[in-house]
Amino acid sequence: MSRRLIAATALVVAAAALTACSGSTAPESSSSADEGAGSDFGLVSDGVLTVATEGTYRPFSFHGDGGTGDLTGFDVEIIEAVAEKLDLEIEFQETQWDAIFAGLDAGRFDVIANQVSINEERQEKYLFSTPYTVSPGVIVVGEDDDSISSFDDLAGKTTAQSLTSNWYELATESGATVEGVEGWAQAVELLRQGRVDATVNDKLTFLDYETTNSPSGLKIAAETDEAGEQALVFTKDKESLVEAVDAALEELRADGTLAEISEKYFGEDVTQ
Repeated sequence: MSRRLIAATALVVAAAALTACSGSTAPESSSSADEGAGSDFGLVSDGVLTVATEGTYRPFSFHGDGGTGDLTGFDVEIIEAVAEKLDLEIEFQETQWDAIFAGLDAGRFDVIANQVSINEERQEKYLFSTPYTVSPGVIVVGEDDDSISSFDDLAGKTTAQSLTSNWYELATESGATVEGVEGWAQAVELLRQGRVDATVNDKLTFLDYETTNSPSGLKIAAETDEAGEQALVFTKDKESLVEAVDAALEELRADGTLAEISEKYFGEDVTQ
């Protein structure tokens, strides 16, 4: 038999084998979030969930041991729990905030896990998971100060605020005189020194401070009626992945995992 005939025969056999494979019946996939969803649905490439996070945003995404340890934090543990439910491996890509949405748009990541607040502008361009953080704004005062119990009581008072934050706007709208600061740490220092009457900020920021600096000598005097909500962020073409993530978050909420992670970082459940 000639080499050409042998080669032709081999091609026929290979083609027949491929035809037989293509006609086989594929196994039905599972719909449960914790039954191999990543591999069954092909939610992400190669079963690896690529996650964008800052890595410098304590207590949400940071490195332990003074910055030299492993990546950890509230958001990191939340997305790790989600990935485990979905039977997905996870790969973190630490990215500066200014570039994080551009990276998502370019397809470098599957999801952002970095305390992204839900707002109308972002909802027009991105998909969000169900919120995993719910946090109102709060007025923080000295523990012995009973002169402030509502935002109306800020009229005539002095607060310490970053001049570019939403909290600056809320404080001024409430009638406060604002002492400009660079951030939370400086605001707290002025408050503890008695140089300002209060500071307005996110409740999570205060709870984290209390957890790591208790007793702080500070307390919450009032909360906003509306709370901000933070969620995982995806591009608009990730509907199936968002549905799977939402199912995983629901299971993690029901089995107490979300509350457990929250208690670890904030001393209370801030996930609902």
